[in-house]
Formats: sequence, C-alpha cells, structure tokens
Amino acid sequence: MRSLSDTLERLARLRSVKPATSPGSILKKLDHFGANPGALAAWQHVPKQLPAGPALVVVLHGCTQTAASYDVGSGWSALAEDYGFIVLFPQQNRQNNANLCFNWFNAADTQRDRGEVMSIRQMIASVVAEHGVDERRIYITGLSAGGAMANAMLACYPEVFAGGAIIAGLPYAAALTVPEAFDRMRGQGLPGTNSLQESLRTASRHDGAWPTISVWQGTSDNTVVPDNAAALVAQWRGVHAVPVQPTQIETMGRNLRSVWHDDRGLEAIELYIISGMGHGTPIEASSGYGRAAPFMLDVGVSSTVQIARGWGLAASFERRGQPHASSFPDETVKQPPSPAGADNSIQSIIEKALRSAGLMK
Repeated sequence: MRSLSDTLERLARLRSVKPATSPGSILKKLDHFGANPGALAAWQHVPKQLPAGPALVVVLHGCTQTAASYDVGSGWSALAEDYGFIVLFPQQNRQNNANLCFNWFNAADTQRDRGEVMSIRQMIASVVAEHGVDERRIYITGLSAGGAMANAMLACYPEVFAGGAIIAGLPYAAALTVPEAFDRMRGQGLPGTNSLQESLRTASRHDGAWPTISVWQGTSDNTVVPDNAAALVAQWRGVHAVPVQPTQIETMGRNLRSVWHDDRGLEAIELYIISGMGHGTPIEASSGYGRAAPFMLDVGVSSTVQIARGWGLAASFERRGQPHASSFPDETVKQPPSPAGADNSIQSIIEKALRSAGLMK
C-alpha cells in the first residue's frame, strides 16, 4: 500500500495541474469525493432533466486521452442528456502516469480499497449520495488502459456494478509490471483460464450476482491484440458458469456479436468483434453521439449507443428528435455456431473473427 507521504505528495501534484479541457465538453469538475488515495481527478455530467433514482455510468478514458476528450469522442454525455442518466469520468494525471494511462498493471492501484480503484469507488459513492442514484443501475466502461481498469473495478467491486463494457481492454491481474503489460497487450504470456478465473474470484469476497460483461474488440487491433478479448471472456466464464463456446451468434454485416447465456437463459457475457477495426472505441458519427478523433474510430457502429441500449439506458438506436439509420444494418442474422467449413461469406467472416479472438481453432 502506498505510504501516507506518497499519497499526500501525489495529491499535491494533482492540485497543481490545470485540468485539460476539450472543445464541446460539458463536463463539470467533481471535488471532495474522499481521501482519493490514487490521486485521480473526477468529472461528471448531470442532465438537466434528472429523474428520481437515476442510473450512473462510469467512463474511463484511454492512454493520452482526458475525460473531456473521451467524452466528446464517445458521446456519453450527449446520450446521458437525452436519456436522463448521470455519467462520471475519472481522469488520470500525468504525475501518476506520463501517458495518462490508468495503472491497471500496478497491484497498488488494482486491489480492493487501495490506490486508483479506491479513488474511483469513492467518486461513485459521492455521486450516488448526492444525486440519489439507483444503486441497482451502476455501470462502468472504458477503453484500452481504461478498459483494463474498468475490468479491475468489476473484479474488485462486483457488488457495486450491474454491468461493465470493456473496449480493447485486458484481463484483471494479467500483468504486474510495465514490461509484462506490454507483453500482455501483444498477447504474450497471458495467464491460462484457471489462473484468470482464480484472480477474479479472489479479488473480493463477493458471493452474490455478478455483473454482466460486454467485450469489444477490433480484428485489426495491433496495440491490444484480440487474444485479450478471448482472455477476458475466459476470465468471466467461471463466475457466470457459462460454456466455452458462445450459445448464440449474431452477424451484423461484417461484424459479429457472440453471446453466452447463463443457466437462467439470461445474457451474461457478450463479445463484439468489429471487422477491420484497429485500436480504439467504435463510434458512428452520423448517430449524433461521438466524434472521430485519435482512438475514436468511426466504423459505422456506435458502441456507446449499443452499450447503453444493452443496459436499458437508451430506448432505441436513434437519437431523440434526430432519426437516422440504426447502428447495425437491418439484415441482422441470428444463428448458433456452425461447424467449420461452411462456405457462405457471412459464416467465413464469423469463423475468421472467432479465430482471431482465440475462440475457435
């Protein structure tokens, strides 16, 4: 655990740094949310028309990004304004990490009630208390290092979250040093399934329902390779008691959604494979939510809208008052996994995507 003097030093440096802003951002600073042992900053957006018992979405930016830039790129605050939920944006500072990455590979920041995960937990508690958030509807998402840290939050505080969405992220406790982190990003030395599942189970003493998990991965991501998406699914299969292979596959044009149902028939884990996408968050600028930028990739799929819809936060794919084409083509095909060797073009795409994610040999 960090010493008190180290924590105080990091907090002093944090206060001396002027927060980065981004044109178009509507976020407001959140102050006084706790001891903040990870020395993080916090930003939020509370919609003008806030219903009683609103939902809360925690959003974690990627490396080199700020809360404001990720918000403008992803469109989360705009969606929250339209549909009446709160968004909370923890923000890294350069004194903690020179590249503004959340320290997902540092045990001092990724163990329950320590470091950065504790700071984020304190932010959540502050927002919940101030705005009367429905504690049954708290969710978390993030990109890359933010996705890995979102997964750490889900592992350390599973009782807090109803669901999580991990975009180009990595498994919990897969790395403990910077060199290991780079190796895991390249798919080298990833722990086996048993080790991944044990790390998740021992991160807390949780014995209740587990959060649903949504994993997003581009097939052409050379920064965090698709093996990590497979490892994320494997890590969460144990607590959800779901089979190795998905129980349902949906094809959406050239993209793929695989679903693992639990023993109640509910969707416990989903995996989106975005064909040809590199490293970043998939957006659809024409949806009215999000804007193309570095690591914010306009691939015609709004992960923000799709994730919010899956959590029951957005009523449809369409922005209120601004009809437009849905995030996925109408010709969605649902089918169970098929044997290898199928020669139709859609099945070939499915098999290629599954193989690239390590889910099919």
